Amino acid sequence: MNKIFFDNASTTPLRSEVYNSFLNSLKEFGNPSSTHSLGLYNKYKIEYSRNQIAKILNISADEIIFTSSGTEANNFILRNCVKNLNVKCIITSLLEHKSVLETIYDLYMQYDIMVEFVNFNPRGEIDLKNLKEKLKTNQTKTLVSLMYVNNEIGNILNIKKVSEICREFNSYFHSDTIQAIGHLKINLKKLNIHFASASAHKFYGPYGIGFAYVKKYIYIKSFLTGGYQEKSRRAGTENIYGIIGMTEALHLAYKNLYIEKKHIKKLKKYCIKNLQKNIPKLRFNGLSKSINNSLYTILSIAFPKKKIINLKLDLKGIIVSQTSACISSEYSHVMKSLYKKTNVQIQNLTFIRISLGFFNKKIEVKKFLKELRKYII
Repeated sequence: MNKIFFDNASTTPLRSEVYNSFLNSLKEFGNPSSTHSLGLYNKYKIEYSRNQIAKILNISADEIIFTSSGTEANNFILRNCVKNLNVKCIITSLLEHKSVLETIYDLYMQYDIMVEFVNFNPRGEIDLKNLKEKLKTNQTKTLVSLMYVNNEIGNILNIKKVSEICREFNSYFHSDTIQAIGHLKINLKKLNIHFASASAHKFYGPYGIGFAYVKKYIYIKSFLTGGYQEKSRRAGTENIYGIIGMTEALHLAYKNLYIEKKHIKKLKKYCIKNLQKNIPKLRFNGLSKSINNSLYTILSIAFPKKKIINLKLDLKGIIVSQTSACISSEYSHVMKSLYKKTNVQIQNLTFIRISLGFFNKKIEVKKFLKELRKYII
C-alpha cells in the first residue's frame, strides 16, 4: 500500500536530487581534519557547503556551525549563553519545542538562572507588550528564546519586532527557526538576531545534520571535548555526507519555494474549507487556520470526541500526527498550555496535526477527508 504522508512537520522525505548528491558523496572518503590530499579535499567540500548556505541566508560563512540536529543546535546555543556569555535570565514561552524548554530547565537546575515565561493568548500569539515589560524591569544579562514558527500549531512569530525589542534592551535573541528555514524567505542578517537553529530533515534533506547560526563576534565554545573541528566550536569528525545533502536540500528548497508554496497553500485552503463544511464542532488550534499568520504547511485541529484517530487512519495508509514527534504523552505541553486559557476540557478532545508537503496531491487530501469523516461523524 502506498502511504499518504501528512506528517511533514516531523520529517520530510528526501528529494531525489538530494538522495543522489548524498549517494555520490558516499563514494569519497578521507577525514576532513587530516592534512593529506584526501582529507583536504573533503575539508574543501565542507567549507564550500558552509559558504553556499551562508549565501542563501545572507550571513557570513563563519557564522555557521554544523551540528547533528536542530536539537543539538538549540542545546549548543542555550548552554553557551549561560556558561560562556554570562546570561543570568532566560525569557521564553511555554509553547517552545522540548529541546528548548528542557534545556532551559536543566540550565536552571545547574546554574540557578532566572527563567521567565512571556504571556500568550488562547490562539498562541505571543504578548510582545508583556515581553517588553519583562525586559524593561530586568537588570541582568538576558536571553530571549522564542521560536519563529511553532511546530504544532504553525503560528508565525513577528520575529522582526521581537528582535527590535531585544535590541532596545540590549538582550540576546535566539530563535528556533527549525520549522521556518527552507519554508519561508529568511534573511538572517536583516532579522538582526543573535542565534538561530536549523535541521535538514525539515526541508527534504537527510537526518542527523543541522546547523547553528551564531552572529559574528559572539564568543562561544564547544561543549564537546576532544577535537578542534568547526574552528574549535564543535568537536568531532564532521558528517560530510549529511552536510552535502543538507546544502543541496536548502538550495532546492529556495529555488522551488514560490511554486511549491503556492501548491501547498492550495491544498491547505481546500482542506480547511472541507473540514469546516463536513465536520461539526471542529476547532482549529492556534492560528493554523490563517493562511497569512501560520505556516502554509501546518494545520492543527481538534474534535469534540475522544478517539484514537491516527491509528485508524494509518491502517488506511494515511499518516498524520496527534502530537509532536518529540512528545511521548497523550497531550502535548503546547495543547495543555493553550487550552488552560479556555473553558474547554482538553480531556474531551481529539487532536490531529496535518502537515503538508510539496509532493502531496489533492486526491490524497480528498481521501483523508473521506476517511476522517467516517471516524468523527
